[in-house]
Amino acid sequence: MSSTPGGGMFSRDPDLPNLIVTSHPLLRHKVTLLRKRDTPKKIFKELVDEIAMLLAYEVTSDLGTETVRVETPLESTTGDIVLGERLTLVPILRAGLGMVDGVLDLIPTMRVGHIGLQRDHDTLEPIDYYFKIPLPLEESVFIVVDPMLATGGSASAAVSYLKKSGARHIRMMCIVAAPEGARRMLEDHPDVPVYSAALDRELNERGYILPGLGDAGDRLFGTD
Repeated sequence: MSSTPGGGMFSRDPDLPNLIVTSHPLLRHKVTLLRKRDTPKKIFKELVDEIAMLLAYEVTSDLGTETVRVETPLESTTGDIVLGERLTLVPILRAGLGMVDGVLDLIPTMRVGHIGLQRDHDTLEPIDYYFKIPLPLEESVFIVVDPMLATGGSASAAVSYLKKSGARHIRMMCIVAAPEGARRMLEDHPDVPVYSAALDRELNERGYILPGLGDAGDRLFGTD
């Protein structure tokens, strides 16, 4: 067990050096509730919001700060503020939308872009249908979000699209990762750290994470 610059707890797999699994007790608790098949849609969405906020705290723990002087009601003092880095949240449609509110509750000034990708159910490879990202890309820190990192195809494609458009600083954030997806990201984008609340066992023959939590998009939007 190790700690992040912000003081959180995380674990690393030596075979997946790009993967940072945040192991805070509250995150483990909320992920367990999220996994339960009988968790109602409303509670499921609330849990995703809360997990996204806690993960965002870790993902942004190394942001630069500067010391400024402020006046309290009693005296003058100094404190730290985050430097003016352009933070852009990029949900992968559609399930990634479920993580947006939680992150914005923590960082309401973040800009939000969107990448529309869906998996072909036969090949399991991503098909793109939408790409809208705030400019300029070169100066932004991008946080790509998707609840599930399964095969890694959609996440890798989303990062590739961002890089081709000029993005240089990218991080990935998910709730549950499969080893196959984390490995795909390591092979395709070794420079992109992947933050997750859990690393699960494997994928099944249909590309679903085991034990997983089902189809996050269906459970978020009531289409299961």
